[in-house]
Amino acid sequence: MVGTTFFGNFDLASAAIWLFWIFFAGLIYYLQTENMREGYPLLDEEGKPAPNQGPFPVPSDKTFHLRDGRGELALPSGQRGDRDDLALAQSSRAAGSPYIPTGDPMLDGVGPASWAPRRDAPELDAHGHVKIKPMSQLPDFILSAGTDPRGKVVVGGDGEVVGRVTDMWVDVPESLVRFLTVDLNPEGSGKTRLIPINMARIKGDRVVVRSLYAHNWEGVPVTKLPDVVTLLEEEKIMGYYAGGTLYASADRLEPQV
Repeated sequence: MVGTTFFGNFDLASAAIWLFWIFFAGLIYYLQTENMREGYPLLDEEGKPAPNQGPFPVPSDKTFHLRDGRGELALPSGQRGDRDDLALAQSSRAAGSPYIPTGDPMLDGVGPASWAPRRDAPELDAHGHVKIKPMSQLPDFILSAGTDPRGKVVVGGDGEVVGRVTDMWVDVPESLVRFLTVDLNPEGSGKTRLIPINMARIKGDRVVVRSLYAHNWEGVPVTKLPDVVTLLEEEKIMGYYAGGTLYASADRLEPQV
């Protein structure tokens, strides 16, 4: 028979299982090395390449063509590195010692106020449109449930009234509110700041933002354009409000009971 003559005593079942294991090992190697395109090579505390990068080698560069004409990106060499302007100082020379802020941690973006150096461009949806827009520019959107925060006063963590909500910023594809616009001038001079919706509590007669006190509002990062917020600006705004939970006043740095 043709099949018997060709294979002879060759064990097809054994060959199949060995081919499967070889394929599976190659798949694990491929997935692991592809997973190392961001965050590698590992660095030590001084920012130098760590001597041990793990059991798998750091992959060579692969060039990705970014959508919407945003150029190309080669990884891992072209990834954004860590920020090198951190206003921090190590509390002692011993390895693992904590770092302490050397300036205003909320403005410097360190500790709980940290932010990542994301792309300074707005996030786009699948059609290339800006995802987050002011609701005042979206005539097709209405508030169908919950309490409308527009027109309500904004109260900080110290109980001071700091302004009034004038608009909401909506993630259009997700139909979710991401930010509130607060006008810091009662007469409506246009001196506005954005409030992350997850840092605000909307009540019947007010919007409460516990993380900031009255003197912190001037320092909230602003957007370059009045109707666009970039990924980097989102990071800085979120970090500022988060940092206020610890750094808004000296009292918050003390032990709390």
